[in-house]
Amino acid sequence: MKVLLVEDDEDIAEPLIVGLRREGFEVQHVSTAAAALAAAPPDLVLLDLGLPDAHGFEVCRQLRARSSVPIIMVTARDDEIDRVTGLELGADDYVVKPFGFRELAARIRAVTRRTAGTQVFNGTQQLGSLEIDRREHRVVLDGEELALTPKEFDLLALLAVDAGAMVTRRDILAEVWDPHWYGTTRTVDVHIASLRRKLGHPDWIETCRGVGFRLAVPQ
Repeated sequence: MKVLLVEDDEDIAEPLIVGLRREGFEVQHVSTAAAALAAAPPDLVLLDLGLPDAHGFEVCRQLRARSSVPIIMVTARDDEIDRVTGLELGADDYVVKPFGFRELAARIRAVTRRTAGTQVFNGTQQLGSLEIDRREHRVVLDGEELALTPKEFDLLALLAVDAGAMVTRRDILAEVWDPHWYGTTRTVDVHIASLRRKLGHPDWIETCRGVGFRLAVPQ
């Protein structure tokens, strides 16, 4: 997943870049409004408001006028009017500095799942020889339909929203089970193991040790 980070403060940008790349994101960093508007289309934009050559609101307005790319505003401005203005201009979320990196990563994944689920994957998604039909709740591999349980289907569909990106156990539990799940995370591993067996190749789902899982097309 390609993230465009629009941030003119290097002290903020550098640790963000390191952290995002550690999470599996591909990051392009620019420090001006002009560079942001000239950049290659990303999958998501992290947009600071205090830019040297234009207000972030104007960047958001122009990006939204030509694209439905998810935009998360990242700013020190915590006034309600700024939040409302940003969201009305088309931002998908608004994060106030200072913030925890885990919070930001969670918001990125939430916005990505929300926008991808409504814009891209309403029909059949093709990943190599794997087909996921969200409308029909069916999965076909090499022309054969797989007999998945509802939870297995939801788990596979979640990993497929941004194939190749790591999804944490905590996010999986919140999305597939319940945001207030108090049970063990072991249930995720059990369902992952079952999915791997049904997919017929362990490389379909990679384990990020101690963190989570990602969906990948076996080579």
